[in-house]
Amino acid sequence: MNRGGGGAGAGAGGGSGAASGPTSAAASAAAKKQKKWLESMETDIGTIVDYFSYLVNVSRVSEPPVRNSQEAMMMEMRAARMVQASDSLLKLVSDLKQTALFSGFASLNDHVEERKAEFDKQAEKTDRMLSRIGEEAAASLKELEAHYYSSSVPHTHENDLQQ
Repeated sequence: MNRGGGGAGAGAGGGSGAASGPTSAAASAAAKKQKKWLESMETDIGTIVDYFSYLVNVSRVSEPPVRNSQEAMMMEMRAARMVQASDSLLKLVSDLKQTALFSGFASLNDHVEERKAEFDKQAEKTDRMLSRIGEEAAASLKELEAHYYSSSVPHTHENDLQQ
């Protein structure tokens, strides 16, 4: 009933190494999910093809009326199963779209986190630099004050105080 059985095994094996995530557990889960989707897709497509082939084969008109009614009932049943398999494929497509959308958000969130970490490091570096500059300015000011008060030149503000 399943057509093209060799394709899913090759596709699932190649997909497990290509999954990338923050952890090996996430990569493993992604590989399992991909394998499940491939198996589901292969099964649904095989079902649709088999039932469509059956419907084409039994659509020939035969002579006995009883056989025609039995074949009509079988055709309705196979057609209903084709619809179910088609619905399953549509759900699979929807799941794939949601996964693509959410994995896009995940990579965007990862990028935002990386940029945030970069900016945090840059802020820490800037804070250290400003602190160092402040300390150097304070040391220079103390040195200038010491030089000013130890000089032999009369200071104007002292002269103003004496008068």
